[in-house]
Amino acid sequence: MANHADARAVSGAHDTFPKLLALNAQRFGTRPATRHKDLGIWHSWTWSEVRDIVRHFALGLRALGLRRGDKVAIVGSNRPRLYWSMAAVQSWGGVPVPVYADSVADEMAYVLEHAEASIAVVEDQEQVDKLLSISDRLPKLTHIIYDEERGLRDYDHSRMHSFEQVQANGRAAAADPAQAKALDDEIAASKGSDLAIMLYTSGTTGRPKGVMLSNDNVIISARNGGLFDRLNENEETIAYLPLAWVGDNIFSYGQSYVLGFCVNCPESAATVVEDRREVGTSYAFAPPRVYENLLTQTMVRMEDAGPFKKKMFHYFLGVAKEWGEKILNKEPVPLVARLKYALGEVLVYGPLKNRFGLTSIRVGYTAGEAIGPEIFRFFRSLGINLKQLYGQTEASVYITAQPDGEIHADTVGKPNIDVEVKIDENGEVLYRSPGVFLGYYKDPEKTAETKTPDGWVRSGDAGFFDPKTGHLKIIDRAKDVGKLRSGALFAPKYVENKLKFYPNIKEAVAFGQDRDFATCFLNIDLTAVGSWAERNNVSYGSYQELAGHPEVIKTLTAHVDEVNRSLAGEPMMAGAQIRRFLILHKELDADDGELTRTQKVRRGFIGERYAPLVTALYDGSKRGHIRTEVTFEDGRKGVIEGDVAIVDMPLHGTADTFREAAE
Repeated sequence: MANHADARAVSGAHDTFPKLLALNAQRFGTRPATRHKDLGIWHSWTWSEVRDIVRHFALGLRALGLRRGDKVAIVGSNRPRLYWSMAAVQSWGGVPVPVYADSVADEMAYVLEHAEASIAVVEDQEQVDKLLSISDRLPKLTHIIYDEERGLRDYDHSRMHSFEQVQANGRAAAADPAQAKALDDEIAASKGSDLAIMLYTSGTTGRPKGVMLSNDNVIISARNGGLFDRLNENEETIAYLPLAWVGDNIFSYGQSYVLGFCVNCPESAATVVEDRREVGTSYAFAPPRVYENLLTQTMVRMEDAGPFKKKMFHYFLGVAKEWGEKILNKEPVPLVARLKYALGEVLVYGPLKNRFGLTSIRVGYTAGEAIGPEIFRFFRSLGINLKQLYGQTEASVYITAQPDGEIHADTVGKPNIDVEVKIDENGEVLYRSPGVFLGYYKDPEKTAETKTPDGWVRSGDAGFFDPKTGHLKIIDRAKDVGKLRSGALFAPKYVENKLKFYPNIKEAVAFGQDRDFATCFLNIDLTAVGSWAERNNVSYGSYQELAGHPEVIKTLTAHVDEVNRSLAGEPMMAGAQIRRFLILHKELDADDGELTRTQKVRRGFIGERYAPLVTALYDGSKRGHIRTEVTFEDGRKGVIEGDVAIVDMPLHGTADTFREAAE
C-alpha cells in the first residue's frame, strides 16, 4: 500500500473536478451521470450532457464577474443544478461554499459574510427571501441565481437571475472562440493543491469554522474510499444529505466524479426511501439517526399489525438476531438455521429491506456519531452489509472504516488507505492523511491548535485501539469525557447512545462532570409515543402534554433502569448510572440552537439554556419549572412554559462495583 505522501501524486493529469468531468465525458459519455425525480418522473443526464451544462453555466458565471478565488454560496436541497454549479464555479478556480438549506437567516448571514461570498446559487423562493432579508449584512453579494422560478416573477431582478438565463448567456458565449479558450486555459491552470471547496463545521461548541479542502484532499480521499470498498462506475447512490455536510460532498459529488457512477436526486426529503427503492441503490450512507428512524417506524407499524403477523415478525427477527450476521459474514451455520433464515428472507427480511429501499445495497455506511449496537446489529442481521466509518470534515471524511469480514458494533474500523492514526497521551485520537484540510478560513490560530506542523490533526475525540481486533474505538468527544466527584469515568455520549436505542427516546443529554452523580434530559420520539397513545386511546393536545403523561414517564423509567443495569455490568462505566432524569417539555431543535444542523447535541448550550432544570436535578427537587423561547418554522418567536417531573432511579451493583469504577 502506498504511503500518504505517494497518494497525493496519484491524481495525475485529472487533479480537479472540471478535469475529471471532461475525462468522464470521454470515458462514460452516454452513461447516466445524474438523475432527478420531478413530479413522479425520473429525468436523466449523461456525462456528456452534464459537461456541456457545466461549461455553459461556467461561462455565464464569468459574465457576472466570477474570478479565480471568488466564493460562491450554494444553498438548497439535493438538486442537479446545485451540484453542477459547484463544478462550474471550480472551472474558473472559484470556491463553492455550500450552506445548510434549513439554516435560519442569521446563521446563513454569518457563513456568507465570513466567506465573503460574491454570488449565491439557490434552490427556490424560500432561499431567495432569506438572502434578501439579510442583504444589508452582505455588501459583497452582488448576484443571486435561482433554480426554481415559482413565486419569483414579481421580484426585483436587477441582481437576480434564473439558472436558465445564466446558462443561455453562457451558451452564447461558448460560440466565441476567445471566451471558450479562456475557460479551457483556466481549467488547465488549476491544480490539485488549489482550494476546491469550503465546508463550514456544524458549530457544536461555537460559531462554525470554514474548513478549506483542496482538490487533492477531496479527490484522493474519494478515490481511496472507493478502493477500500471496491466501488466502481456501476454504483447507484441517492443524494439526500445536506449539501453543506462533508459526507454529501464526498459521497454524492467527489466519488461520483472520481469513479464515474450515477447520483440520483430524490423528489423531496419525504420520498427518499421510495426513490431509493426505485433506483436500486447499491451504495448508501446515512447517519445513525436515519437508521434509528427506520427502526422506530417499523416497530410502530408492527404494533398495529394482526396477532399472526406480529408473532411471525418477532419470531423471524429472533432467528435473524441469532444467525443473520454469521450468514452475512459467511461463517459456518447449521443447515436448519440456514433454512429458517431463508424462510425468514421470504416472509420478513426481504419485504423489510424492500420497504427500506435497501434491497440492492452492496455497501452501506453509517457515521457522524455512534450508532447503538442493537440498531447496528438489527440491520446487519437482515443481511444488509452495514458498516461503520469514522471521519471528520477536516479529514475529507475518511479516517477509519470497517473492512468486509471485520465488522464490530463497538468499533469504527481500521485506518483507511493512506491514513495514519495514533493516540495521544491524553487519549485523544490524532490522524494524518492526504485528506487533511488546508486550514480554517481566516483563523490561523484555530488552525494551529488543531493541525500540527508535521500534518497531524487533533480530532477532539477520545479513543483507543482494541488490542483484540486492532480496530479503533471512540469513547466520546475528548473534552466531554470526564469524571464524577467519586473519580468514576463519565462519558456522556456513551450513556446517551444506550438510552437512544429505545424507539420512544429520540434524544438524550447526560450531565455529571465533576458532580456527585449522573443525570439526564430525555426527549420522547413523537412518532413512537404518539402511536402508543393512539392505540391506547390516550388523548393529548401537545408534545408537552404527551411528554408529561404518567404512563410515558413510567415507560421511560423502565428504559433508564435497564440502561443502569447494563452500565452496572461494565466495570469502567458502572459509576455513570443515571441517578435522576426528566423528560423535557419540548423537542430539542436546531432552530433553537440546541442541535447543530447535522443534529448533534450542543451539550454546553443546552446546559446553560436549561440551567434551572439542571439545578433541579441536583438539588433534590421533585419538579422543575422552565420557560423557554422557541423559534417557529416561519421565523417567529414564541414561548413554552411548564413544569416537568423529576424521577429518582435506583442504582445497581454492589459497593465493590462502584469502588472499582472510581479507581
